[in-house]
Amino acid sequence: MIKKHKKKTQRVLNHIGKLKYFHDEKFDDRRNQLRQLTVESTNIPIKNLPDDLNGFTIVQLTDMHLRPFTQMELIERAVIKANLLFPDLVVLTGDYVWHDEEDILDLAPSLAQLDSTYGTFACMGNHDVETDPDFIREVFHQHSIPVLINSSFTLKVGNTQLYIAGIDDGWKGKPDIKKTMENHPGGDTPTILLAHEPDMIDWYADDTRISLQLSGHTHGGGQVVTNKGWGFVKAHLGKKYVQGLYRVNESWVYTSRGIGSTGVPVRHNCPPEVTHIRLVKAD
Repeated sequence: MIKKHKKKTQRVLNHIGKLKYFHDEKFDDRRNQLRQLTVESTNIPIKNLPDDLNGFTIVQLTDMHLRPFTQMELIERAVIKANLLFPDLVVLTGDYVWHDEEDILDLAPSLAQLDSTYGTFACMGNHDVETDPDFIREVFHQHSIPVLINSSFTLKVGNTQLYIAGIDDGWKGKPDIKKTMENHPGGDTPTILLAHEPDMIDWYADDTRISLQLSGHTHGGGQVVTNKGWGFVKAHLGKKYVQGLYRVNESWVYTSRGIGSTGVPVRHNCPPEVTHIRLVKAD
């Protein structure tokens, strides 16, 4: 549970975050991309991908950080955009709140509106673990969103399988890759690993079963990025794989810029992102 004095500060910030300045139509004129929600689409080639998974689509939402500077209006637009992509699967990769775990009570019902063929799965981020992970997990459970903490779920897709694994937060949690992967079906079963911090891949990149790791945490480089693509803030466990797609040994890593904002409420060259991924056969 986060300290009471931080919660008091958060509630003051919540009132500030409701000011029209952060949400009116003049935001674009101020050259602040805080509300300029974009969709980033990418094809990811997977070795030995079964025919039934060729073209399988995943929508990723991450780092919502509900309140003060991210209000429900932006989350609701992200949910609408996600549903219009008609994904096979939706994944949520952590940091749902900032300093107050009770914000999940408003966020979870909106995320429960996400619609996909095979459902929604989530993992935890450092802010979730730092507040009250048990409470957040229980609220998600009440809205039929499984939270994978060093655990997994095997999807049956046609005549094949897809292994969805979620590891605990690498900064504030107790990540255990052995436990996370212990129920892997074996063989060439493709594996999607949900891990909040992208640089965690370096800890277990020798595990060739991991086809793709989906992460957030970096806010694309601290929400402010130069014209040359340099982020002003290097997050802990988010210094190497800052945004976009990377190849690490036999695995792919995709780092989303996320939806919400923390710290100074500014996004520059770094708009909030709904991620749309399509799995394809590797040449």
